[in-house]
Amino acid sequence: LTREHFLDLVGATNLIPGPNSTEMAMHVGYEQRGFGGLVVAGLCFILPAALMTGVLGWLYATYGEVPEVEPFLRGIKPAVLAIILGALWRLGKSAVKAWALVPIGAVVSIALLLGVNEVLAMLGGGLLGLGGLYLWRRRLAAIGVLPFIVGFLQTPKVEYSIWTLGWFLLKVGAVLYGSGYVLIAFLEGGLVQTYGWLTEQQLLDAVAIGQFTPGPVLTTATFIGVFLGGWQGGAIATLAIFLPSFVFVSILNPLIPRLRKSVLMGSFLDAVNVSAVALMLVVTIRLGISVLTGWAPAVIFLLAAVASLRFKVNAVWLVAGGALLGLLLN
Repeated sequence: LTREHFLDLVGATNLIPGPNSTEMAMHVGYEQRGFGGLVVAGLCFILPAALMTGVLGWLYATYGEVPEVEPFLRGIKPAVLAIILGALWRLGKSAVKAWALVPIGAVVSIALLLGVNEVLAMLGGGLLGLGGLYLWRRRLAAIGVLPFIVGFLQTPKVEYSIWTLGWFLLKVGAVLYGSGYVLIAFLEGGLVQTYGWLTEQQLLDAVAIGQFTPGPVLTTATFIGVFLGGWQGGAIATLAIFLPSFVFVSILNPLIPRLRKSVLMGSFLDAVNVSAVALMLVVTIRLGISVLTGWAPAVIFLLAAVASLRFKVNAVWLVAGGALLGLLLN
């Protein structure tokens, strides 16, 4: 690959939903060996982390309630909250490219606090971007797919099943823009708030485990799948969350040059990115209320937040430090 084309591929990962690092590997595989190269590159990038996370998910399901483990987990949760806060700060600085985007983020935040579905709120923010940013430039766009999107993303309350979990994660993988940390917001809204299959504490444990393993953050879905449905659940969850990326890269790779020049797409993505930051902000507040219930979690959170924001300490060390402090302070 030339440097110029490599940068084109990097830019392309921001045009489609899904984890940027995983899709970058897929793009390179596609460039070298076509669709077969895409599949091999994607699988080789995903599977090692998914297997490690799956094993940890099984161990958590088996031993997570053991009293000897609980002090470590109590320290890890506020550290993970600080990691999310650090990601939120960095994403916010890059996402707010113009002051015109701030009202969009505010509207999305209010909608989320009022109980609007996370995915619909983010897509609504994108449509506001089309109306407010694109039409402000005196262009015109026709939006005819909103009724389909609304029907596609509805998440009524149902009893747990592997296939329902897979369908939920497939939909999330199909609309996940921005950092992999945005996944946490979708999981909190769907699996905790709507379905009630996980508690907020269990979600934070899953995110913490994901920080220990290399590879894409989206393998957190593997952990949750194994925890809820065993190895079959882990396999379905992994396939569902990553399948849209394989489809999007294979279809859109040839269209990259034209998409990057589209003012319409640029306006939509700018607004979606700000909406994703608003989504993370609301979820960080919710998780903070759940986690910061005493002086010990507050101390761990403050120390981890300073380490993340001021000194940019790696997330793995923050989780490890949180676990150690959890043991000492509890």
